[in-house]
Amino acid sequence: MSVLVVRHGETAWAVAHRHTGRADVPLTEAGRADAAALAAPLAAWPLALVLVSPLTRAVTTAQLAGIIDGAERVDDLLEWDYGRAEGRTREDVQAELPGWDLWTDGGPDGERPQDVRARVDRVVARLAPYGDAGGPHAAVVAHGHVLRALAARWLDAPVELGRRLALDTAHVGVLGRDRGGTPVLQRWNGPVPALDG
Repeated sequence: MSVLVVRHGETAWAVAHRHTGRADVPLTEAGRADAAALAAPLAAWPLALVLVSPLTRAVTTAQLAGIIDGAERVDDLLEWDYGRAEGRTREDVQAELPGWDLWTDGGPDGERPQDVRARVDRVVARLAPYGDAGGPHAAVVAHGHVLRALAARWLDAPVELGRRLALDTAHVGVLGRDRGGTPVLQRWNGPVPALDG
């Protein structure tokens, strides 16, 4: 009765803290190993729906994690279009644009927070049946910033809440609903939990 959000494994750009949006950067060997390590715990989760970003690092993660069969590639799960920030660190961008903040300013010449909100709201609408008690489970395999924005919107909060939801590579979050139906973060930025706990 939950939605698992899974961030892809490590990439060289993630290690260097470079904004990795639409660049199709592959997983490192460590990233491949971390993604493969997700397979055993994910096998316990009966997934009725798996949505995956079409970028290689997400698709490879889903493959190595054993959940690619029947998965749907969804453009709305592409990482944030960082514009001129693509491939650059936050500090590098702020040297050019003092005070720049992705969560409020968006990518320079790229996507704005409201653009990302429109995309992730469509995904949240698709996932709504999967957070209810008694319903089936779903998984989403994508990227750090877009998954953080998706979690914020699951909670019916502004996209900017995502700045407070750090999500490491090859880590997961669990979205669900409390007994009253209120959307909640059941777990965040950890290993795949046991299905019962």
